[in-house]
Amino acid sequence: MRILMIVTSHDKMGDTGHKTGIWLEELAAPYYRFLDAGAKITLASPKGGQPPLDPNSQVPDALTDATKRFESDDAANRAFANTVKLDDLKADDFDALFYPGGHGPLWDLATDAKSIALIEAFSAQNKPVAAVCHGPAALVNAKGVDGKPLVAGKKVTGFTNDEEKAVGLEKVVPLSIEDEFKKQGGLYEHGDMWAPYAVVDGKLVTGQNPASSDATADKVMTLLNV
Repeated sequence: MRILMIVTSHDKMGDTGHKTGIWLEELAAPYYRFLDAGAKITLASPKGGQPPLDPNSQVPDALTDATKRFESDDAANRAFANTVKLDDLKADDFDALFYPGGHGPLWDLATDAKSIALIEAFSAQNKPVAAVCHGPAALVNAKGVDGKPLVAGKKVTGFTNDEEKAVGLEKVVPLSIEDEFKKQGGLYEHGDMWAPYAVVDGKLVTGQNPASSDATADKVMTLLNV
């Protein structure tokens, strides 16, 4: 089982002067779900090398068993410090694709041509494509083999407008995942704010928020018959 995890390279929260990046829990929880199931994981990003972590995801209240394990895991930290650039990656070499969130993907992965091409290739090969929280931003410009938006007619979720307002960033972010999915004909749904919620439609798996990281990863493994 070979899983490609693509993370953001973007570290600026618009023009606020604040930093953003990957939400650590959304990387760490799926990482260990996959690793403990025997997966070989490749970490990649648009720029390669060390990607940014959202500093807010490293405060005590945001830490979990998975984040603590990741931060003390030498092998994981080496992989994280040396993420592979997207240029040379092919869907043929992996069994599933996973996008952790953090606000960064709204700025880079939503429009990254190489990332979009990988999503479309995984989808065309009928392999699981998954994303959690703001990770689904990576899906908004991807197309299915029929040329329609990848999410058209599919059940999807992602960080809600209400959750974005609750963190005071609805006027900072460059796009709303909820609005984009609805515009593209996605059958957007959600659970309670901050509660775990993940949906599967065919081989497409999406999770609503940080609390949904484990559930999203577990649904990927179910699709892979693990």
